[in-house]
Amino acid sequence: MEEQTQHHQYHRKQTSSFGDSKIVPPLVLVQHCCSSSLWFLFFFITITTIFITTTNAQQAFDYGDALSKSLLYFEAQRSGRIPYNQRVSWRHHSGLTDGLEQGVDLVGGYYDAGDHVKFGLPMAFTVTMLSWGAIEYLQHISDAGELQHTLEAIKWGTDYFIKAHTSPNVLWAEVGDGDTDHYCWQRPEDMTTSRQAFKIDEEKPGSDLAAETAAAMAAASIVFKNTNPHYSHLLLHHAQQLFEFGDKHRGKYDESVGVVKSYYASVSGYKDELLWAAMWLYKATDSEMYFQYFISKAHSFGGTGWSISEFSWDVKYAGLQLLASKFLNQEKHKKHSDILEQYRSKAEYYICSCLNKNNNDSNVQRTPGGLLYVRQWNNMQYVSTASFLLSVYSDFLKSTNQNLNCHGGTVDHEEILSFAKSQIDYILGSNPMNMSYLVGYGPRYPKRVHHRGASIVSYKENKGFIGCTQGYDNWYNSQEPNPNVLVGALVGGPDWQDNFEDQRNNFMQTEACTYNTAPLVGVFAKLLHIENQKLVQDCSSLLVASF
Repeated sequence: MEEQTQHHQYHRKQTSSFGDSKIVPPLVLVQHCCSSSLWFLFFFITITTIFITTTNAQQAFDYGDALSKSLLYFEAQRSGRIPYNQRVSWRHHSGLTDGLEQGVDLVGGYYDAGDHVKFGLPMAFTVTMLSWGAIEYLQHISDAGELQHTLEAIKWGTDYFIKAHTSPNVLWAEVGDGDTDHYCWQRPEDMTTSRQAFKIDEEKPGSDLAAETAAAMAAASIVFKNTNPHYSHLLLHHAQQLFEFGDKHRGKYDESVGVVKSYYASVSGYKDELLWAAMWLYKATDSEMYFQYFISKAHSFGGTGWSISEFSWDVKYAGLQLLASKFLNQEKHKKHSDILEQYRSKAEYYICSCLNKNNNDSNVQRTPGGLLYVRQWNNMQYVSTASFLLSVYSDFLKSTNQNLNCHGGTVDHEEILSFAKSQIDYILGSNPMNMSYLVGYGPRYPKRVHHRGASIVSYKENKGFIGCTQGYDNWYNSQEPNPNVLVGALVGGPDWQDNFEDQRNNFMQTEACTYNTAPLVGVFAKLLHIENQKLVQDCSSLLVASF
């Protein structure tokens, strides 16, 4: 990620303040969901009605295509030895000596964005969100035929975390140096920049990084519990060790690893991550010890104190508060209902602020086109996380037959999901620019993504070495589209007036990050499931009407 000091301002207030887009052809509708033996009986009766209804409807989006493409993006971000089944063919092996200078194997993992540094904190949050999406929407992802690719995306990250956690109280936090890395514009396969690795340990702690990595591995252990129980157990073992390390040796990781401060400074501190990790470990183990941790420290660690209107790789409170809310429905937690209600109050503050239902000064701003707008730099990361949390909370309210009471009125689960869908549809093209901000989706999307590998001719096509500054000379300032399409990447997105400039040097808008796309996987699967349900219902209605 390019240097982003203002990106990481931490806005917090306490207590109560704060395929292609297409019209679905009627023939496809009928053939998809109705048997061919019945089709001729009612097609001519219903074709006119279907066509008029479909063409007058809002623009329809192919969420299945968006889901498939979002998972391709993680293959483009792979570091290390590319496997035989790699689908993103313009990438090749890179970073094969990572950790060698320090005597450890740190080959693998993900590049966070358009550069080649492996930053531990955003990588861990990426894996946590991929795992959470898989936990919430596993069946929907499976129905879409994307479960294996989702598991592969998660495992590529957790395999690296296992390597990076070389002993109980040592975790390698970063490989590469942002300053020297950004001096060069070259493919990952040609890297000549420093691959120095940095770690946290007892002397130089990093509770935020240790705890987020613990959360990622605990969440992933839930995902793999049935399909790969041995691997699940291994992940849980590492997660428990990392949580204990982070809790016992407290400190901010950016104070121990100074080189990260200009890129991924932990402005929120480490208390949110410790509560977040305890939450995921409780979900993974059902151990009362972890439940008591986030109950007993709810107030002192800010879990029931902060009212936050963003959820990101740095600030975990909203996600934590939402997860805690869901325990209120369980009989065994009734004795802690007072604390859990406080968590829920803060979770609902976040949801209401996204829905524009809080006090006027504490709602998330919106662009004229209706997009949530938190800040100038890489705003889409907040849109994708909000869409995910809104979707999950909508499911919770539906399953418990409850409504949400905001300052601005009562909201039901359908309204919450409808707003989440509006944000996703904006991303996919329903916006003033008529552009998809998910690269490779639809007829119009960003062509000059700020990404070193995508912007330079593929190593597979030209194995000739491209030097450090040669990329700037020959590729960076080119007005030509990137030779390689970074399919599935969610770019930073438009400004507060819905304007977007598709230029490679406009990194605030055209750079994509792994944690932008990660929350979308679950939401795309959820929306695809809803569309498929509607399709079946429509077909049933047509069959009844035809006879």
